[in-house]
Amino acid sequence: MKQQFTQEQQYILARKKVEKIRKFYKHLATYIIINTFLSAIFILGDINDGDTFNEAFWNYHNYKIWLYWGIGILFQAISTFGMPLFLNKDWEQRKINEYLKQENRKR
Repeated sequence: MKQQFTQEQQYILARKKVEKIRKFYKHLATYIIINTFLSAIFILGDINDGDTFNEAFWNYHNYKIWLYWGIGILFQAISTFGMPLFLNKDWEQRKINEYLKQENRKR
């Protein structure tokens, strides 16, 4: 059973959704900026400890924070945008239309 919302209720729901999206993008920007800064510090620290730039740059331990925090970002993205981030109904409809066009060209 689908609920009928008043215009004011629809506005409040839309505003909350936009706030949630805004928070996600702020969190994503923070994730990128801080992790870039931390990775640079870790790489420079390894270089100071005697590693070459290539050894320091490719050291997994300098990037594991990206992975762990990235898992949190992924869960927040799923919470914000829903589970089917990439393969949603719009994608399905586009693919159906694409296959129909291909079949029509063959005829």
